[in-house]
Amino acid sequence: MITTGYKALVAAAEAEIETISVEDAQKLIGAPGVQFIDIRDVREVWREGTVPGAFLASRGMLEFWVDPESPYYKELFGSGKKFVFFCAVGWRSALATQTVQHMGLRPVAHIAGGFGAWVKAGGPVERRDPKPEKPAQTSGASSS
Repeated sequence: MITTGYKALVAAAEAEIETISVEDAQKLIGAPGVQFIDIRDVREVWREGTVPGAFLASRGMLEFWVDPESPYYKELFGSGKKFVFFCAVGWRSALATQTVQHMGLRPVAHIAGGFGAWVKAGGPVERRDPKPEKPAQTSGASSS
């Protein structure tokens, strides 16, 4: 039986992390010391777009991309920038922000209401199209 539900987890995370409003987040677009991090699934990004210039960091790989000891480490996370995380409604990003903050990544914050609130407030949206699939490899044998 579940003893702690998602609402309690999100509330606990938000008690520990910085949450910024959509309006304040919009003012950070293009700031040299700020990097937006979209942790939504890539299919959500393809369908809905993202914050201009956002780095796509799938929630499933985030801890591995942040940790310099990991073979999957992304140097971006060692840049010293402020990282502003977001997801669709702010639940996943609250948990992700708390996790990376516990790992020692700072400064970090997340956007209240997520990308849904961003779009509702008229924030700019950048379209990201799916990468074209690579052609299937052929064995080189002909069937003549």
